[in-house]
Amino acid sequence: MNNLFTTGERMFDKFRGYKSGSSFWMDDDYFTKDKFDPFTGEEIIPEKRVDFIKLAAYRRTMANFVNIVTGDNIPVKFNSSNDSYTDGKTVTIAAKIDNKYNDSNVGLALHEGSHIKLSDFDLLKELYNTIPISIKEKITKKYFSHIDDQWTRDQEVKEHIHPRIKNILNYIEDRRIDFFIFTNSPGYRDYYKAMYNRYFYSRAIDKGLKSNEYREETWESYEFRLINLHNKNTDLKALNSLTDIYKLIDLKNISRLESTEDAVVIAIKVFLLIEKNITPTKMNNSGESDESTESEANKSLEDGSNRSNGNSEGTTIKTGDAKMKSDGEGSEFVSDLTPSAKRSLENSIKKQKKFMNGEINKKKLSKKDATALNAIEESGASYENAGKGMNDWRNGGNGTDVIVIRDVTQKLIESNEFRMLSENRYYRDENEPAIADGIRLGTMLGKKLQVRNDEKSTKFNRLYTGKIDKRLIAELGFGNESVFHKMMVDRYSPAILHISIDASGSMGGDKWKNTMTSVVAIAKAASMISNLDVVISFRSTHEAGRGYRSSVSYPLIAIAYDSRKDKFSKIPRIFNNIHVSGTTPEGLTFEAIMKELVPGGIDKDSYFLNFSDGMPMFSNDKIYYTGDEAVKHTKKMTNKIRNMGVKVLSYYIGGEYERESNMIDFKTMYGKDACFINVTNVFEVAKTMNKLFLDK
Repeated sequence: MNNLFTTGERMFDKFRGYKSGSSFWMDDDYFTKDKFDPFTGEEIIPEKRVDFIKLAAYRRTMANFVNIVTGDNIPVKFNSSNDSYTDGKTVTIAAKIDNKYNDSNVGLALHEGSHIKLSDFDLLKELYNTIPISIKEKITKKYFSHIDDQWTRDQEVKEHIHPRIKNILNYIEDRRIDFFIFTNSPGYRDYYKAMYNRYFYSRAIDKGLKSNEYREETWESYEFRLINLHNKNTDLKALNSLTDIYKLIDLKNISRLESTEDAVVIAIKVFLLIEKNITPTKMNNSGESDESTESEANKSLEDGSNRSNGNSEGTTIKTGDAKMKSDGEGSEFVSDLTPSAKRSLENSIKKQKKFMNGEINKKKLSKKDATALNAIEESGASYENAGKGMNDWRNGGNGTDVIVIRDVTQKLIESNEFRMLSENRYYRDENEPAIADGIRLGTMLGKKLQVRNDEKSTKFNRLYTGKIDKRLIAELGFGNESVFHKMMVDRYSPAILHISIDASGSMGGDKWKNTMTSVVAIAKAASMISNLDVVISFRSTHEAGRGYRSSVSYPLIAIAYDSRKDKFSKIPRIFNNIHVSGTTPEGLTFEAIMKELVPGGIDKDSYFLNFSDGMPMFSNDKIYYTGDEAVKHTKKMTNKIRNMGVKVLSYYIGGEYERESNMIDFKTMYGKDACFINVTNVFEVAKTMNKLFLDK
């Protein structure tokens, strides 16, 4: 059986070809990867910055793992304060993720989550009060009877007992809850193994367990040997009571402990086993020595040393760091550690103790970054793959990540994470008049599109079934049985219109003003129609980083308005801060947002309205999206939208010096649905929209 507590094997051995558990849901280069300029071949060193979208996705994934394993909706958050303790209510994870530690970080989150699920934090808070008075009196007599002041004496007793039993309990309770998850959720074992490899199994610990270090009968020795009982290199002969402690905890049967209370009982017994081997002089420099106890302890120490080290005639084997001796029974231990090895051992023990006490250092998220991260999480931003299968040498046809923002909020705009969204006064001055014109024209357009609210009723009478027609009741006496009628109501199905807007740099100036006016007008008109919802998204690109050498470009599509949940008042408030930037990823963004589109059906009409000025163009280190291939891909995505039962209409936003080739490409991409009109002319817009809406 694959047991978590009976192996010290390290999983991260490059010669074994180990593949991390997180590699199945996260690319190996998810957080860090060297980039190379496609033209010069020079390495591009990414700027040291936080990728909030990936960090948010990572947190959501960790939260899913924790919730699945524990069966509870336990909050998972990034560390934003100096306190990294598990508080019994939330799981705290590091704000910086390293590929090397992805699995162990997941294991740590699961470990903290299982504590919240299985540990009794109220009992842990009252641990000292659960310790029998007889034990406190015994410790008082052994170490502190010379102290006259009752309060001081009680405090000394507490400081001696509480942290030691707490440390023992931490070890036992950790093994109890980890074994529970390890055995009940086998799919997560790799994460737990990685966590143990990181915090418990190391060469320094292995050498320390084999060495003559920590073989004196002291609390320090027992604590080191205790927290490494599950290591295959543990030496039960190293200390007098270690064998009894091992049998008492019984790691192979740890599942017998069903609660924290059960673990406390064992922890107290372990405490007493250790105490019988500790002398007062070793624990309290100011205390009076108990000579009989000291003499007995020294004899035990001498016997224990003999058992551990064997006879002095054992074989000595030289190694790089220390000397190896045989104990006469065939096993070997390191007799002396070098100063360097001792320092490594001390550091490894500190790391173990920090883990036991929940004091693991976790990268803190600054207040500014925490605000930006929260804004991005609330926006539902994520990376979606698009362009897979395209013939591109840069990424082997694996496509590129596209940023999809599902809800543009004021907080997201204030974070200044995306260039397309900015509170810059210049853009507000440009957008406000266009939005105001759109609201005015929308009121007019709404009246012209009211026909979708109309219902046509037709009455069919003289039927054999239905409701009785009161006007024909008299005919029943003449044997006429066809005195029933039915009403047939013909109405339009509820509809949803997704408007997608090209917000690339080429759409600037009058193009942008006209587009903004038209889009706002359509949204305003739709707000006057009871059975028509509108979703508005903007397409652009995002440069993650600062400067050519450090930036990574992504296609971006952001949903700024959704009438199913947003009030119309959001449009003038949010659209003021949206402006043109970047290039035209067109079909890539269509593909990335495909899951957000509502398919058309018998009881729901669905429409897709596009605003753009033609030629798609985008490039990064993974894809070169331009020319005929980009046009064909956009056409393919448009057809895919149609195949979902969505009716398409595409407005061409032309300029004064527009090239004819752009219009040809536009027709290629959108076919018969390409429309060339003045989008600020309410009559032309109404005519094309009515043709789209009223065609059954």
